[in-house]
Amino acid sequence: METSTEPVLDYDAAARFWDAYAAAFPRQAAAAGTYTVEAFGDSPELADQLLSLVLAGRKRATSSHVAEYMAEGEPLPRIGVHWVVCDGSGEPGAILRTTELKIGTFADADEAFARDEGEDDLSLASWRREHQKYWERTAAARGESWSERDELVFERFDLVWPARGSLGS
Repeated sequence: METSTEPVLDYDAAARFWDAYAAAFPRQAAAAGTYTVEAFGDSPELADQLLSLVLAGRKRATSSHVAEYMAEGEPLPRIGVHWVVCDGSGEPGAILRTTELKIGTFADADEAFARDEGEDDLSLASWRREHQKYWERTAAARGESWSERDELVFERFDLVWPARGSLGS
């Protein structure tokens, strides 16, 4: 059973990671202006697993519960926004740029989106099963309940850093 202990993010390391990106791609970083620092999931294990799918090129989408943003007083994502994604230990591992957003409900997820999320067997049935468990768990942690009618953010993104060939060289 997964624990629901979110990673503690290393904002100083994220700033250095962003600086490396900005040095390599000054025009893109200047156009982006700012960035957020986040981790996938609600546990270090899930953060590691999902980040590894991003770095492997399998995961190019994510979904989140609008209520989570409201509970944290955070704005919803916007197209073009960059985010530093951290692993389960809070260390930065990738910079993503949001390319597509849609607000919808659980029923609005389709096979293409499930495949783009890159998790499990890539099927819509698996996406629905695992995301329902996740949102029930995270809503309960906030003292709320989850419903299939709740608003969700469906987000697609590009991996912009590390650029191909920038690691291990």
